[in-house]
Amino acid sequence: MTTSTLTSKGQLTIPKEVRDQLQLKAGQKIEFRVVSDGQVLMRARNRNVTALKGVIKPKPGKHVSIQQMNESIADGYASLGKGRA
Repeated sequence: MTTSTLTSKGQLTIPKEVRDQLQLKAGQKIEFRVVSDGQVLMRARNRNVTALKGVIKPKPGKHVSIQQMNESIADGYASLGKGRA
């Protein structure tokens, strides 16, 4: 287990082995959360949204285009007006 010393200004230096493991770079955000038993969870907020591409796999079956979705929505709105006096 590595340790760090809190400065009088409330700052900590994250040990190099932890920075390397979390792939932390200067200026990145880190989230801290105190859990019920007094432990602190530290989580790097350094994932780029593009890294999430492909995480959710599409379900097999019929896929529709945005144009098809828009046409279905328009058809739905058009049918709401029918039958009203």
